[in-house]
Amino acid sequence: MDQTLDALLGFAPDYDSPIPYMRRTREYYTAIGYTTPYRWAHYLSAPFTPLSKPLSQSKIAIVTTAAPYQPDKGDQGPGAPYNGSAKFYAVYSGDTAQDHDLRISHIGYDRTHTTATDSGTWFPLPALRAAAAAGRIGAVAPRFHGAPTNRSHRVTVETDAPEILARLRQDGADAVLVVPNCPVCHQTSTLVARHLEANGIPTVLMGCAKDIVEHAAAPRFLFSDFPLGNSAGKPHDPASQAQTLELALHLLETAAGPQTTMQSPLRWNADGKWKLDYLNLEQIGEAELKRRREEFDRQKELARPNRVVKAA
Repeated sequence: MDQTLDALLGFAPDYDSPIPYMRRTREYYTAIGYTTPYRWAHYLSAPFTPLSKPLSQSKIAIVTTAAPYQPDKGDQGPGAPYNGSAKFYAVYSGDTAQDHDLRISHIGYDRTHTTATDSGTWFPLPALRAAAAAGRIGAVAPRFHGAPTNRSHRVTVETDAPEILARLRQDGADAVLVVPNCPVCHQTSTLVARHLEANGIPTVLMGCAKDIVEHAAAPRFLFSDFPLGNSAGKPHDPASQAQTLELALHLLETAAGPQTTMQSPLRWNADGKWKLDYLNLEQIGEAELKRRREEFDRQKELARPNRVVKAA
């Protein structure tokens, strides 16, 4: 009867809702033995800076949580397992006039439904260049900046966000696209966006983890209901990537105030069943949880040497 009524009213199935990443992540890490609940950043209000000039006259920058490819750091290619040795712990910058090989093997994107074969889905520099060539924006800022995916709120707020702000000011950026990938990336990116807005630079966060971003109160948020790792659009789909960027730019122009969320109308697929998989304990057995705990500890050790690397 309920299914008949759902069909009559056109209701979607309950699972086809934004994934509750905070709850699933908390339950997952408890299940593999980390019993101290992680404290997700939580704010009830957000700073907000309006655009100071039309987008057609504005210089737009990118802040990303993707990492430069490092040939000596193991497998970082499409479909690579989580690779802690490829992590970075200091802000880095790159010349936007050049092409860059940025990858996401160092973070917890959705490896079941994302093969990581198209960096345009997590690093929208090609789409932003096209927007500049078309006159939609005034220019691409001379550099993009990498934000370390840090579980320490204090390091992000007191060290990394101010460093990114200083570099953006050096570049003369008028507004910023902030593009996360994994769950903690979304928190890091929201904290960075808040710091930039509080210091006079408008932002729009392009992301896939709605609960995390809204819990931390991003000033502007373009939500794409896609698997993690696809904040800038679908892979090998330039039209999707261009549309996602345009939605973000439109949000920069039109948001009337802080904590404005716009949802992309694009869907990953027709049935939405991919949402049942990510860190879902109902689909992970005890033996697999034990293996994942061992692998998690091993990756932490691999990442440890990178913590001493100084800012680039």
